[in-house]
Amino acid sequence: MDKKKIIWLISLAGVCLVLVLILILTLSGDRSKPPNALDFQSEDGTTEPMDMKTISLFFSSEDDDMLHPEEREIPAYASVAQQARRTIEELIAGPQGELLNPIPPETKLRELYITALGDAFVDFSREIRENHPFGSAADITTVYSIVHSLTENFKEIKQVYILVDGGERETLGGHVDLRRPFQPRRDLIASR
Repeated sequence: MDKKKIIWLISLAGVCLVLVLILILTLSGDRSKPPNALDFQSEDGTTEPMDMKTISLFFSSEDDDMLHPEEREIPAYASVAQQARRTIEELIAGPQGELLNPIPPETKLRELYITALGDAFVDFSREIRENHPFGSAADITTVYSIVHSLTENFKEIKQVYILVDGGERETLGGHVDLRRPFQPRRDLIASR
């Protein structure tokens, strides 16, 4: 066999290999998520919910050191994690009434994960620490505002870890140790 035929056969084999790989990747696709009746695809390609869900967000008050619930409507996404993300975004946006927001409004939600064991990891931007008011009451109110806004609305969430800028931090304002998970504290909720 001459050199030109060998090069031609190697090139043909390479093209066939690329075509087979493209075919395999195209046919395999992402079939891990079955179609969901709650979602539909909009014209711009985003998934939008069809229903709404009523949640309770927990804010502080000028009158006492308790957390006060405020109801809000959020989209009923198929995923609990999506609903939990939206809940925290609404919490950061603040109350609609006369209650006070314990989270600095410049704060952004970076990410939120929920494990199969019911641990929620909520990662905030650095503004939650940098712009946080000082004092132990402010620390407690902020932490448990987050904890109750998640655990009261989602039975799947048992405890909450609070992260800042992707990592574990010692405290927000110097008083509450953030290196441990937080569970709900009913004694901090104002009677309804």
